[in-house]
Amino acid sequence: MLKLYYSPGSCALASRIALEEADAPYELVRLDFSKSEQRGADYLKINPKGRVPALSTDRGVLTENPAILAYIAQSFPAAKLAPLDDAFAFGQVQAFNAYLAATVHVAHAHGPRGSRWADDPAAIAEMKRKVPETVAACFELIEEALPQGGWVMGGQYTICDPYLFTIASWLESDGVDVTRFPKVLDHRNRMAERPAVKKAQAI
Repeated sequence: MLKLYYSPGSCALASRIALEEADAPYELVRLDFSKSEQRGADYLKINPKGRVPALSTDRGVLTENPAILAYIAQSFPAAKLAPLDDAFAFGQVQAFNAYLAATVHVAHAHGPRGSRWADDPAAIAEMKRKVPETVAACFELIEEALPQGGWVMGGQYTICDPYLFTIASWLESDGVDVTRFPKVLDHRNRMAERPAVKKAQAI
């Protein structure tokens, strides 16, 4: 059985939603970041990066949301969480999720985790000050590309949608006025009503 390692409020929510959407059998393992359990010896044997999510499979452990989300879509094709029969369209899915992981999430992390990039308190404070601007700039691109009333990739719900929902849920804490992005807000509200999302957020 699949085993998902996660922490509440983290980006691991995206992978958990996808598992629920796929109706996949899985076990959930909660890590308490306030106790630094992600840095404990036992977990570092599973994921030496010391972060979540991590997905334990019968072939080994996968890390990083884009990889885990693609694995879920490909492992449970009946759920139709990605355009698996169209190489270009699947590449577009991967490009969007890679942008969320490599750019948007990093822009967010400069606020709560600036010490990853600097030791100087003034530099860390400056990174934190810049977060509303840099995150908003990312979401300006997303807002422009997002279809009105649809999903990230248009008419088909894909693994992009739970990932965008997860990252977009941080906008207020990043000091961004979410009303600037009506399509993103509409997407977030519609996602919140999905049974899989409600179940994933319940624990």
